[in-house]
Amino acid sequence: MGQILTIHTIGNPLLRRKAAKVGDPQDPKLAVLVDNMLTTMLASDGVGIAAPQISQLLRVVIVASRPNPRYPDAPQMEPVIMVNPIILSRSSGQEEGLEGCLSVPGKKCLIMRHQAVEVCWHDLEAKRHQQSFSGFVARIVQHEVDHLEGILYPDRAGSSG
Repeated sequence: MGQILTIHTIGNPLLRRKAAKVGDPQDPKLAVLVDNMLTTMLASDGVGIAAPQISQLLRVVIVASRPNPRYPDAPQMEPVIMVNPIILSRSSGQEEGLEGCLSVPGKKCLIMRHQAVEVCWHDLEAKRHQQSFSGFVARIVQHEVDHLEGILYPDRAGSSG
C-alpha cells in the first residue's frame, strides 16, 4: 500500500485549478501517485478521489464505490483508475442525491446529477476503456471529473448537473 497523503480542503486555491492531461499513463511515477491516492481514499472512507485533491494537477481519478461509514448503502465495486477521463455522454434523466467530499469535510448536501454517463479513459497500461455507469457510481464519476475542472460539489448545489 502507498502513503496516506494530506487531502486539500475547500479554500485551497489548488482545488480551483484545471488539471493537466497526463502524457504517459505508463509513467512509473503515475503508478506511485495512484497507489498513494488509493491508500489515502481508503483511509478516509472515500468512494472516489481526484489527483488535485492531493496536490497533483493531473487528470487522474479513482472511482471506488463501496459501503463505508460515510456511504453505508454504496454499491460494491473494484476501484477503477481513470487516466484522462472524458464524459462522452450524459443521460437526459437527472436525480438529486446526497453528496459529500473528502475536500469538504463533515458536510453533505443534495446535488442534482445525471443518472447515467458514458466515459472513456486510459488505464495505467495505456489501454483505452469506454463504459457506461449509472446511479451512485455515475454520481461519483461526475463528482471526480468535476475536480479535474476545478469544480467542487457545493458549486452545483441548486443547479442541474
